[in-house]
Amino acid sequence: MRAFTYERASSPQQAARAVSERQGAKFIAGGTNLIDLMKIEVETPTHLVDVNGLGLESIEPTEEGGLRIGALVSNTALAAHETVRRDYAVLTRAIVAGASGQLRNKATTAGNLLQRTRCSYFYDINQPCNKRSPGSGCAAIEGYSRPLGILGVSEKCIATYPGDMAVAMRVLDAVVETVKPDDSTRAIPIAEFHRTWETAPEKDNVLEPGELITAVTLPKPLGGTHIYRKVRDRASYAFALVSVAAVIQPDGTGRFAVGGIGSKPWRREDADAQLRNGATAAARVLTQGASTTEDNAFKVPLVERTLAAVLAEARAKGNAA
Repeated sequence: MRAFTYERASSPQQAARAVSERQGAKFIAGGTNLIDLMKIEVETPTHLVDVNGLGLESIEPTEEGGLRIGALVSNTALAAHETVRRDYAVLTRAIVAGASGQLRNKATTAGNLLQRTRCSYFYDINQPCNKRSPGSGCAAIEGYSRPLGILGVSEKCIATYPGDMAVAMRVLDAVVETVKPDDSTRAIPIAEFHRTWETAPEKDNVLEPGELITAVTLPKPLGGTHIYRKVRDRASYAFALVSVAAVIQPDGTGRFAVGGIGSKPWRREDADAQLRNGATAAARVLTQGASTTEDNAFKVPLVERTLAAVLAEARAKGNAA
């Protein structure tokens, strides 16, 4: 690990300014991803700004009937929150499907959204990687690509966004709230937060330098049956090959997003509209434009089979109600 300096921020605005004013500076909260990357010198920040003391740990109702989740709410606290479990159950289920209990105790809401890809070539500093070193190439395209992306990818990068929580937030139409170094704020729909890799794959999201996430807002509850199904190589502590977050209504309509297949949680409203016609029709629309390798082509039919299992589970729960 390379040497770095450190400071504790006193306010969100001061934290944003501190990072923007110092080249190579980064925010740190739980550190569950950043510290690992620093140890292997994939990330080499010159300065860390600790945001843990900013009072962003609350979960509160909004005037619109939704929920505002502070950026520093731990994954454990968010998954266990009574309102989340009752009204946004897909979010609880997605969070519990990720990582381990120890990591969920430390991981934060904002940090979870910002976690970087787990592509093995990104983690290996001896391999070319455009995410790690822009312009160096993508070793994954001609290498081992089984866990990697088929949507939102390009000849520059085929990495996947690895998280579970954001897949559920995409289904729920969450909004990411931020503050900038000039004290201005903005609200970014989760659909627009993560990027695709056609250009600048080193940029995972649309945040500007020094822009700090302060909260994530959920709209009022959707009702329906909430399901999160994750297909992975082992039963626990593994990233998704394919995951499906879904909210299915009693009449068979609903919405779904898929993880493990793209540069970001993948959802298409025109695929949602096909749910009443079954998994095959909906999955076909969702995976339009997929760019596969010999190793990961299986993900296209796996999306359909996973969605079919989700719809069958929703019907079974509806019949039992």
